[in-house]
Amino acid sequence: MSLRALIVDDEILARQRIRQMLQGEADIEVSQECSNGLEAVEAIEKLRPDLVFLDIQMPELDGFGVLEAVGPDRMPATIFITAYDQYAVHAFDVNAVDYLLKPFDKERFQRTLQRIREGKGKSNEDPQKMEDLLSEVRKDQPFLERILVRVGERQALLKVSQVQWVEAEDNYVRLHVEGGSHLLRQTMNAMSKKLDPHQFRRIHRSAIVNMDYIKELQPWSSGDYLVIMRDGTRLTLSRTYRPQFSELK
Repeated sequence: MSLRALIVDDEILARQRIRQMLQGEADIEVSQECSNGLEAVEAIEKLRPDLVFLDIQMPELDGFGVLEAVGPDRMPATIFITAYDQYAVHAFDVNAVDYLLKPFDKERFQRTLQRIREGKGKSNEDPQKMEDLLSEVRKDQPFLERILVRVGERQALLKVSQVQWVEAEDNYVRLHVEGGSHLLRQTMNAMSKKLDPHQFRRIHRSAIVNMDYIKELQPWSSGDYLVIMRDGTRLTLSRTYRPQFSELK
């Protein structure tokens, strides 16, 4: 049985090079090419390929953004491709995640294919490696500025500054924006670590608010406060998270 591969790179010549190197590989079939991260997320979810050649440096949504959006536990076997990010290369080595450093030759490409064939089958059998990789490459990066969300049948990038508040829903979070909301596969704790604490504050175990959208704070009961948002939404600031609001002392 052949492996269905997805090629993701914003440079057409880079995609062509990978396709050319795959010619003659009878057990690998290219299902689709994608020129950006948004297309890649949609293709992975729709086609469920066995193998993804994923460029790291892409505008708007990079390769790591694709990994985050799909989820390490749902990613196919992935070969990351990078041109100059030496820090990322170190992270790949540490976490034993396969990568190709541009410009790579046919011999290096063949060694990578051999590992895939020997390997790990047709799926990402060790999601923890992907989780560890994300943690390492993201730890020194700035907070989120955009989030990938689903709008109908399509994926779209949402500016974080447009999120008015975040609500926990089991292992998901709901991002409330003007005129609607978006459900995101993310835990509340993970989301809170990705948001700039100068703009977003945790007010309850199940709520995070954007400070720019708070209208007023009102004393309530037992040390709790009511948080009144600009759109009239009423949320609870619990005593546990009250120290974040120095103006209430």
